[in-house]
Formats: sequence, structure tokens, C-alpha cells
Amino acid sequence: QVQLVESGGGLVQPGGSLRLSCVASGFTSDYHGIGWFRQAPGKGHEGVACISGGDDTTYYADSVKDRFTISRHNDDGKNTVFLQMNMTRLKPEDTDIYFCAIDFGLKRGAKVGSCYFGSWGQGTQVTVSS
Repeated sequence: QVQLVESGGGLVQPGGSLRLSCVASGFTSDYHGIGWFRQAPGKGHEGVACISGGDDTTYYADSVKDRFTISRHNDDGKNTVFLQMNMTRLKPEDTDIYFCAIDFGLKRGAKVGSCYFGSWGQGTQVTVSS
């Protein structure tokens, strides 16, 4: 079973930057995509960014395009993926819990581009406030 562990959230002022990281381990099969979605307690989820499993095609929500950048490093020998998302020019509306998530091709869950996030980690809080 894949385990996803996020880190890097915190409090930042508007206009500032943060980097989120995720370690995804325990892969026993290929995945369609890996990325992030966000959700506030009691609110709906929003797919934020995804990078495809087969190549480095990336997808972004319109709300974060040109501000967030997702990247991935595979350690095939350990069946582990290291995922990062650099977030710049942060806005108060970016405040949310951010979840590292995987698309295993089930076409359910938060969507961004061609990625559907059906499995996710515990999440990390990002707060943008002065």
C-alpha cells in the first residue's frame, strides 16, 4: 500500500513563497499521475497540480497557473517518489489544507487536467495571512 507523507506547510504573508514536499513510498504498480489537491474543512476539494506518471506532463488549476510549479524525482530502486511544489506569490485565498495525492486510474476524486486523485496523505496546512 502506498504511503504519502507531506511536509512544508506553514504561515506566510501574502506575496510570499512556500515549498511543499511529499514522499510517496510503497509503490507496487504504475500510477497515472501524482500531485496535490487542497481542501478547507467543510468545503469542497480543488485539484491544484499534477505531474503524469508516464512522462513529465504537468497540469495546473487556473487559480495557481504561473505561480505554482510541481516537480518529481523517482527512486525506482526504492519504489519511492519525491514530489515538490514551489508556491510563489501566495494569496490569502490559497489558504487551505494541501494533500499529496495519487491517480491510480480510477477516475474518482479531485481532478486537475487528466488526473483524478483517489488516494492521498494526511495533508499539510498552508495559511496565507498578514
